[in-house]
Amino acid sequence: MQIKVTAPAQIYTTIQLPSSKSISNRALIINALGNRTFQLENLSDCDDTQVMIHALNDGKNTIDIMAAGTAMRFLTAYLSVTPGTRIITGTQRMQQRPIQVLVNALRELGAEIEYIINDGYPPLRITGHKLQKDTISLPGNISSQYISALLMIAPILSNGLALTLTGEIISRPYINLTLQLMNDFGAKAKWLNEYQLKVEPQPYQSIPFYVESDWSAASYWYQIAALSNKAEIILPGLFETSYQGDSKVAEIFQLLGIESIYGNKMVTLKKTDKIAERLDYDFINQPDLAQTFVVTCALMNIPFRFSGLQSLKIKETDRITALIKEMGKLGYILHEIDDRILSWEGERCEMTADAAIDTYEDHRMAMAFAPVCVVMPEIRINNPQVVSKSYPYYWEDLKKAGFIIEEI
Repeated sequence: MQIKVTAPAQIYTTIQLPSSKSISNRALIINALGNRTFQLENLSDCDDTQVMIHALNDGKNTIDIMAAGTAMRFLTAYLSVTPGTRIITGTQRMQQRPIQVLVNALRELGAEIEYIINDGYPPLRITGHKLQKDTISLPGNISSQYISALLMIAPILSNGLALTLTGEIISRPYINLTLQLMNDFGAKAKWLNEYQLKVEPQPYQSIPFYVESDWSAASYWYQIAALSNKAEIILPGLFETSYQGDSKVAEIFQLLGIESIYGNKMVTLKKTDKIAERLDYDFINQPDLAQTFVVTCALMNIPFRFSGLQSLKIKETDRITALIKEMGKLGYILHEIDDRILSWEGERCEMTADAAIDTYEDHRMAMAFAPVCVVMPEIRINNPQVVSKSYPYYWEDLKKAGFIIEEI
């Protein structure tokens, strides 16, 4: 399937964003470990969260989480401490995404996990039982979801968990998000110092909980505002003081001419004329924003050097390689350095005629490239349905804002 997206001349709209996937998925695991006394309100309706809900509620012995990487990691830890034997699997791409670091850590704590096909990769056979060991050390430059998966099961371990991270720690805000939610649900979890975390063996307490809107999804509306000549966009459900690390998007887009005006549980995006001449930024704590800013800066003709991107190599696709290829179709030559840096200094090449952006089963490729049509006459997107992973109504929201979307 391919669509053609065309932008309106100006954009004045109010968009109800999806609920935070990051918060929803963590809250589901924590609530399940806390005996699910209360219902969680305003859960995300994205694929990743719906997969998690089914996995926790359906009681099946084989769990297919499709392309949901978060679900694979969180459920691997959850199933390790939940009685019974289950198989967890996913799409072909999911079966190529490494999980050995997490499996090794869980085995070190006493978990019983087997690889069914290839060592180091899903599918897994997990037999859950009580884990007795309470000390683990991991490199800090692994995916924060591995770390969060271990932290969330820690309150129900016999002796809690002492976790030491070594070297550079990436995506620290996501670890902090996990700790904050754990404590909201009655756990005692904290940083002891820059590298050590401690979780006490204190069970969760189920509480009423409302999930805020998703700052990652908001990034695409900031992008649209930045690329537009005239725009004012209201986004309800966003909090200035947010648990989400990607709320940093507001601060970064201020450098690209977008002011965030906060009201009662909402933010209004307005354009200013204060735009940086170049943007150098370390995305180590917000890797999911990288695609948005790569596309935005290039289209605004703002040179950039973005570091801290090493985790992009193991996302839904190799996002660094995908960005280089797809931006090349639009006439921009990006440079990769050491698998962790992307830069653009204004180099251009000939555009591919009638280019269509490939999405690589990656929701963020589709959503980050759709706003290109605000600057160019149109953009074509292949397999646009991938947005259902995190923002199922993205295309409908674009139509609401005046964009024209045609299936080709």
